[in-house]
Amino acid sequence: MKRTDKEALKRYKAKLELARSAGDINPFETKAEQKERIARAKTDVKFMVEYYFPHFATAPCADFHIDWANKVKKDKYFVGFAKWGRGQAKSVWNNVIIPFWLWMCEGETYFVLIGQNEKRAQQLLEDIRAEFEANPRIINDFGEQKKLGSWEDGFFITQGKFIGQAIGLGQSCRGLRVKNLRPTHINADDLETKKTIKNETIQKEHVEWFEQELLPAMDGDRERATVSNNWFADKMFIKKLADRHPDWPVHEVKAYNKVTFEPRWKAKYKPEYFKNKESKMGKSSALAEYNHEPIKKGTVFLEKQVQYKRIFPLNQYKAIVGHWDIAYAGTETADYNAVRIWGLKDTNFDYINGFVKQTKMRAAVDWMCYIQKNLPSTVVIFWQYEAQFWNDEVDRTIREAEDDNGVNLLLLKIDTPSVKKDTRIERLQTYWQNGRIWWNVKLKANTDHNTGLDQYYEFPGGKKDDAPDADEQCITRLSKYIPKGKGDGKMKQGKMKPKNERI
Repeated sequence: MKRTDKEALKRYKAKLELARSAGDINPFETKAEQKERIARAKTDVKFMVEYYFPHFATAPCADFHIDWANKVKKDKYFVGFAKWGRGQAKSVWNNVIIPFWLWMCEGETYFVLIGQNEKRAQQLLEDIRAEFEANPRIINDFGEQKKLGSWEDGFFITQGKFIGQAIGLGQSCRGLRVKNLRPTHINADDLETKKTIKNETIQKEHVEWFEQELLPAMDGDRERATVSNNWFADKMFIKKLADRHPDWPVHEVKAYNKVTFEPRWKAKYKPEYFKNKESKMGKSSALAEYNHEPIKKGTVFLEKQVQYKRIFPLNQYKAIVGHWDIAYAGTETADYNAVRIWGLKDTNFDYINGFVKQTKMRAAVDWMCYIQKNLPSTVVIFWQYEAQFWNDEVDRTIREAEDDNGVNLLLLKIDTPSVKKDTRIERLQTYWQNGRIWWNVKLKANTDHNTGLDQYYEFPGGKKDDAPDADEQCITRLSKYIPKGKGDGKMKQGKMKPKNERI
């Protein structure tokens, strides 16, 4: 036996063992009680999951699981997208629970599972095949389901007339049929790959395949089709498909609140889980995988231009400026409170530290107070913020934070720049390109620092640019401390010395 065959057999045996762990059978249950329980399971998907699939239900079903299952069941011609973040049980619900529930409720079912390729689809189909083969509660209520001669990898038929078939994305499906039966339910599971998200030609081909080959493969009184995928990239063929069919519902579930870290599936996750994910993966990667906020790469500020170093002792900088770009709301869609501290050394600009979070104002001011309290006595930071942001609420927040922390920040209210923000930010590219911008190497894994860089990478056109805006304000002020002709692009002026004074 080939190594791959051995691995496949070992994997399937593990799935059979999982299915067998579904739970014991009540030997004293009457036929009437059994019939009543089955009837309840047909109308209550949460109860159905808890009874037949307790090995999957390690945490109670979320409301969005139940809502989605009911939507699919209610409409026999349902076509829609399960746009759920990673870790929200997309595959279990769409490849096992919902197909099984539809078979339970409607009888004869022909389920087609589509994967990135045929092999991957076969692996995914094993989950529900193992349940039919080994789950004791399914066998007790519906009889032995394994049917000899029709129990293969990628294709099986149960005694109770459930047909399961696996096909790969783009594979010919014009002739999908078992005798007179056509597919009644299709799920496309995690189809996007690095190859598909980078090639728009391939994306268009997949859209045409879905519309012109896959959907017409169904022909009957039930024609359901679902797509279960997290929308992690900026360009995906499933996005194009959704744009072309605005009447197909998109059932969106973000895994967590990116401000409070509160999980959507509270019964399974704690806030610390996603906070740790952001810390390990980086904020932008975590938001892409769990919250459908794709990483957009701009064309102005490039990752390869970022250079790190150990910053100097603070008292060696000619000047240090801390600029606060103010945001009020502290919600998921709000701007970021961005406080950025930069120092001038010779003609270079060193990023010293920063705060970039979607918080209320108080958190940003408290952070500035903490920095101020811990400064060496020989160091001064010139704190500032734009005049356009000033109001009574800002003034009150600053005073309260200063009083509570025992600090006087001496925050300076500066004039609002007359030049458009995008233009000001883009001018920083000259400094990036000339190697005059340096980042604190100790902050390389810092979430706030990387959030700021992500805003640069997404420029122009990114959703947020608060950190780059604050950087530009710092660097503009620091530039005034550079003597003319010392790297500011201007020629140094002065009087010519007499011949006898020349060296």
